[in-house]
Amino acid sequence: MRSQRFAAGVVVTAMVGAMTVAAQVARAPLVLEPLGSKGEAIFAALEGWGPDKSGGDTVILLGYYNRNKTQELTIPIGPDNRIEPGGPDYGQPTYFYPGRQHGVFAIKVPKDFGAQKLTWTLTANGQTTSVTFWLNPAYWVNFFKHPANGNEPPVIKFASDGATMTGPPVGFAQTLSGAVGQPIQLALWASDVPTKVTEGEDALAVRNRASAAARGNQDAVAIINGQVIGGAGSPSTAGALPRDAAPANAPDITVNWRKHRGADVAFAQPRIPLVTKKNATLFLEAATTATFSSPGEYVVRAQVNDTSGDGGGGDQCCWTTALVRVNVK
Repeated sequence: MRSQRFAAGVVVTAMVGAMTVAAQVARAPLVLEPLGSKGEAIFAALEGWGPDKSGGDTVILLGYYNRNKTQELTIPIGPDNRIEPGGPDYGQPTYFYPGRQHGVFAIKVPKDFGAQKLTWTLTANGQTTSVTFWLNPAYWVNFFKHPANGNEPPVIKFASDGATMTGPPVGFAQTLSGAVGQPIQLALWASDVPTKVTEGEDALAVRNRASAAARGNQDAVAIINGQVIGGAGSPSTAGALPRDAAPANAPDITVNWRKHRGADVAFAQPRIPLVTKKNATLFLEAATTATFSSPGEYVVRAQVNDTSGDGGGGDQCCWTTALVRVNVK
């Protein structure tokens, strides 16, 4: 009897030991596995692909999903943060904020890219994930106009009289320089084209039109540091529905400054809401400063959303993203 109990004890001990070893092996989480505050993986996310503004090249737009609720991670370009073949550096971020981050960077490929594939591999907290993406027809997106409701992304420029840009980031919009510990001015001007809804068309008609597509001026104001500058506004609702019922002074453009690459950086005001009041010809300035902790090359990201919100409310249109390079000495 004693020998039987001893044998059973050995089996239980072996099972527990095996379970302990298995729990220590890093693995990617299951799809529906609960999120954690830290220690989780990061997944690449394909937003979509489509023609650039000129129509001459194709743009693949990517973001990521950091499954950590609070943990922000830095992953340098290299074995743990690489895009292949041809990489490892395709302009992807090295700094990862918690949660889902949309439209973070873009890869420009020629029209004849065809069936070629790229793979973004990330290792975070000892867990490696790889996502392969290509010009999958199901992910084709018009980045510059929603085919169902006519919404268009905000238009931005980096000088009051500068060239305008809209949609995914392609290259650097601006290069700045400065010194460690000294605030560096970040400024852009933004405007938004009001969505044109057919006269007499209600919200239900817009939604019906969106489903069908899936199957086939007044003064403006700014909100700076919480203070409203100018008159009242009436921005649109999500999905670019009519704006008349929106509360006064509700922002219809939001500029978010984020770190893309580099060491520590502090933004004086990372989120700047603007109220354009549907005036597509008037650009409002969204200005802040960034202070950098050490010398080196940094990249910061300006993500500019209209009222459709992050990720275009799930439609992958319409927002504008720009990358700014900062050389700090």
